Amino acid sequence: MTTFSRIMAPVDLIHLDKLQRALDIAADLSGFYGAPVTYVGISAATPGALGHNPAEFADRLSQFADAESRRRSIATASHPVITHDPARDLNPALAQAVETIGADLVVMATHIPNLADHFWPSHGGALSQHTKASVFLVRP
Repeated sequence: MTTFSRIMAPVDLIHLDKLQRALDIAADLSGFYGAPVTYVGISAATPGALGHNPAEFADRLSQFADAESRRRSIATASHPVITHDPARDLNPALAQAVETIGADLVVMATHIPNLADHFWPSHGGALSQHTKASVFLVRP
C-alpha cells in the first residue's frame, strides 16, 4: 500500500472560504495515512492584512494550524514563507517549501481551467514538474 508521510497544504488565510474543500481532503488524507499536515502560507515582509511584519504573519498561520489540529483531530504544523513579491515568487517558494518540510503529498485548491491557463501555467502543475511530491489538485 502506498503511504504518505507528510502532507503540505498551501493556504491563503484571506481566502479560506475558497479552500475548504481542499482543507477537508487534506485532513481526510492525514487521518487515513497518519501523516501530519503542514500549512504553508506565503507573504511579503511588508505590512498587510495578515500582519504588520513577518512574525505576526507567522503567528496567524500558526494559530490557524493549531485550530485545524483541534477541530479535525490531526497533527499539524505551519511553515510561513516570506518573499519580496509573493505573486511572482509563489511557484518557486512552494517548491522550496515542499523540499524544506519534506512533503511527499501536496493537497491544494485550484480553479476550473480557462483560457488564461494557456498563457500562465498552474501553480499545481509547476509543483508537479519541479518537485518529487505527488500533487492533488482540488477543484471547487
